[in-house]
Amino acid sequence: MTPRTLPRLGATALALVLGATAVHAEDIAEYMDFFEPLPYLPPIPADNSMDQARIDLGQMLFFEPRISASGVISCATCHNPALGWTDRIDRAVGHAGQVGNRNTPTVLNSGFLGAQFWDGREPDLEGQSLGPIQADVEMNMSLEEAIQRLKEFEVYQQHFAAAFPEDADPIRAENVALSIAAFERTLNTPNSPLDRFLRGDVQAMTDQQVEGMKLFVDAGCVACHNGPAFTDSNYYRFELPSSKDEGRFLVTGDEADKFAFRTPTLRNVAVTYPYFNNGSVDNLHDAVNLMAEQMLGQEFTEEENDAIVAFLNALTGEMPEVEIPALP
Repeated sequence: MTPRTLPRLGATALALVLGATAVHAEDIAEYMDFFEPLPYLPPIPADNSMDQARIDLGQMLFFEPRISASGVISCATCHNPALGWTDRIDRAVGHAGQVGNRNTPTVLNSGFLGAQFWDGREPDLEGQSLGPIQADVEMNMSLEEAIQRLKEFEVYQQHFAAAFPEDADPIRAENVALSIAAFERTLNTPNSPLDRFLRGDVQAMTDQQVEGMKLFVDAGCVACHNGPAFTDSNYYRFELPSSKDEGRFLVTGDEADKFAFRTPTLRNVAVTYPYFNNGSVDNLHDAVNLMAEQMLGQEFTEEENDAIVAFLNALTGEMPEVEIPALP
């Protein structure tokens, strides 16, 4: 293996603390080089400041159901803070009870992703944020109607003016996108057991989780699930027996992209079930076995499966503390 160039604990310090774990310091340091702690903030684009007024406005819009045709669906309907910022159903339910084709991905740590949606049809959060408002199967409202509805409220007039003070006409679609994206970049989950382990608290993970981390590297999982968000944001062919979704092909028209989907983040994966693009697998043990079979061409023993699942549980970080705003 070729360790990545990352900060690592000295072998002496590791040996002192890992004496009770039967893991050799040099050995575990080599594995740790494949991982990095999650930063508290993702990269910030030059054209979208993390100004507090903009974040506050984005938070209101994220929970605002009146920018949907029915007046009852908001971003938070599918990205529920109480459910890992997803909905924990196999496929999203939107306008008039319509069921979409895909599982709702969590918005947690989404600012670290190199592309948005399962098929990567938007490059960033600014592009992603307006899609669900317009989609007929989700919120089913045109941007023109959504903007007109927001303009009816004096409170929104004040908030948009504060967030975009140099804009003569601040209540417009571009600023809705900038505000929601700014808020979503605050929804990060640092300080997971793995993060604490990597920063020096080597008792933050159990022996089983450490073994799972090693197996995660040795089996090749880390080839695609890497970086701070445990995704390379690339696309791989992945066919589920119950899905006819052609994935990224629907975006590019390239035959090589048929049934290809973006590598999902594994951060908080233990609380963002069900799994895969159609939500057809409801538990991590089955998900790990399916990935081993399809992507790695191997089969884990029950003990190995348990260890990897234990490691994946160590990726659950501290949930953002978000107060549901009082809307006008």
